[in-house]
Amino acid sequence: MNVAIVDNGGANMNSLVFALQRLGVTPSLCSDIDALDAASHIILPGVGHARDSMHRLQKYALDDYIRDTKKPVLGICLGMQLFYHHSEEGATPCLDLVPGTVRKLVATERSPVPHMGWNQIHFRHVHPLLDNIETNSYMYFVHSYAAPVNEWTTGATQYEQDLSAITIRDNFMGVQFHPERSGDNGAILLSNFLKIS
Repeated sequence: MNVAIVDNGGANMNSLVFALQRLGVTPSLCSDIDALDAASHIILPGVGHARDSMHRLQKYALDDYIRDTKKPVLGICLGMQLFYHHSEEGATPCLDLVPGTVRKLVATERSPVPHMGWNQIHFRHVHPLLDNIETNSYMYFVHSYAAPVNEWTTGATQYEQDLSAITIRDNFMGVQFHPERSGDNGAILLSNFLKIS
């Protein structure tokens, strides 16, 4: 198994690498098409800015590669947001794999932005990515933007409003939370992703 983590300029990749290593996989950090061609699974992580990440993908023609691939792709946090048509962050056109616009969270006294912490996820659909994880399990979130709930929402969370926590369309699987920081359930999800072909 060859797992490629797309180097889209984000920080804090080490925790994701370590989480995969604990599952017996040593991923490669990739920023070229040849490296993605050699991979069986692709992870598009996300800590950063939507516009900067899209520019980096476009610079190396990775945006078109990701759109066209039939390999399993896991988008994490910003990586999931890039699956959508558009993001309000920097007024950014994204990969347009999933309809909808990612919007900035509205801060309230009860719900500050960024949203940082553990939230429950209610599963709306069954999918192999969620095998052996119970609905309403907690996952760890760090984000200021979020996608709406729509027909591609496989899991939703609530933060003043319903948000898409898991978005799946075909071979593209996105999670708004950070599985690498979500304890046993996050490890199970990553393991499930690696079993999908």
